[in-house]
Amino acid sequence: MQPTPTPRSATTRLTLPKGRAYDPWAHADALGIEVVVRRLRTANGRWFPEYNQILISDRLRAGHQRLTLAHELGHGHFGHPDDRPKFEQQADRFAASNLICPDELADLYEWCPDEQRIVAELGVTTQLFRAFVLDRAA
Repeated sequence: MQPTPTPRSATTRLTLPKGRAYDPWAHADALGIEVVVRRLRTANGRWFPEYNQILISDRLRAGHQRLTLAHELGHGHFGHPDDRPKFEQQADRFAASNLICPDELADLYEWCPDEQRIVAELGVTTQLFRAFVLDRAA
């Protein structure tokens, strides 16, 4: 018998830290999503809703695995059936909302006006940072 995907409502009941304190492995565990790190040929990560499972590439460094897992959890959160561009954007916004703490970002803006420095300080990609900023502007 195959596991069923985690319902979206289950993810809204969790209270998780944001920013550097966010642990996507603990988040996946709390949602009952299995995370498997293994060799992947064409992707950094992949969400399999039919198995309630996320695969993460073993070729990634730990920090990049964290970002990839946060993104793939977004696919799980929304129940995405595939990787259409609109679903990728939603997953990026979900990941960014967990990986970036608004208070940490506000502190960085006080002393660091350079986007690349802010991205490095937050430990995220430029793409995730911009997804966060665009989501907040909407």
